[in-house]
Amino acid sequence: MAVRVVVNGIGVIGKRIAHAVRLQDDMNLVGISDVTATSTLRTVLEPDGPLYKTDLYCSDPNRIEEMRNAGMYVKGTLEELLQDGKVDVVVDATPKGIGAKNKELYKKYGVKAIFQGGEKADVADMTFNSFVNFDEAKDKQFVRVPSCNTTALIRTLWTLSQLCEIEEAVVALVRRAADPVNPRKGPINAIVPNMDVPSHHGPDVKTVLKDLNIKTLAVVVPTTLAHTHVIHVESKNPPKKEEILEAFAKTPRILTFKASHGYTSTAEIIEHFRDILRPRYDMYEVAVWEESINVMEDDIFWAQAVHSEAIVIPENIDAIRAMFGLAKDNWESIKKTNKTMGIY
Repeated sequence: MAVRVVVNGIGVIGKRIAHAVRLQDDMNLVGISDVTATSTLRTVLEPDGPLYKTDLYCSDPNRIEEMRNAGMYVKGTLEELLQDGKVDVVVDATPKGIGAKNKELYKKYGVKAIFQGGEKADVADMTFNSFVNFDEAKDKQFVRVPSCNTTALIRTLWTLSQLCEIEEAVVALVRRAADPVNPRKGPINAIVPNMDVPSHHGPDVKTVLKDLNIKTLAVVVPTTLAHTHVIHVESKNPPKKEEILEAFAKTPRILTFKASHGYTSTAEIIEHFRDILRPRYDMYEVAVWEESINVMEDDIFWAQAVHSEAIVIPENIDAIRAMFGLAKDNWESIKKTNKTMGIY
């Protein structure tokens, strides 16, 4: 029997998760929920939209009439849906801090929930990554999928850790300013350093790679395309560059691009996904520049690009399978998710 899923919060992440759920044959999207009639919500529910004919609910009972007066057909409240026992898991993709407040509602009706990286790690029983701790999520009530930057770093650092022992990782994160749809956030003409040094990204990685010695620093720059990470790892037994490149190339959800082929920046990499007609030009993979991989004595270096709108979507799908035992192991789930979503 398919797992019954509702996605609460239909924004940049939520709309993508809901669409991905609809692509799975072992999941049933029983509804989506929000609090206002946004342009995004209207679009995805149109006849040509990816969520057409999906039942819409309001997560705030005080705003249901406002949504209806705005022209939306709202079937009822999210609480009414949960009360009816028609939901197995809620994927909460609401804005930062709202998910933690919603947790009490999910506890009240005994449903499972998946939270996003905007919430603190203690909102859930565990922080999830498809590569690292898939089996631990089984039978957990609350699971958190970490942020785009954390997910990307876990993928490549975990892959490297299969080749050598990592003594220390130091990462400089060059963060994009905002999602392309956000017209109100900058900077416009500035580089803004994160004043928390080291930044919070390293501790977040350690919620999954618990023994990793990692420190991170971050700046925000005026671009909306993708984040970029420049990574330095120290290892007493570093592999050869060719071995690292081969490991990255063979690992699902990691792609390698050659600067010599014209992929010299995030612009060309994102354009690649436009040209292959990926929905919304989403890059679910983390992209590593081949030429940036370098080994010098005990030091390993590389640079990677992260599409923050998309990279966590397959992790949410795998998290659902892990929580309900829908796959025998992580690689079976990863393979199935990748096939349904067209991921390399």
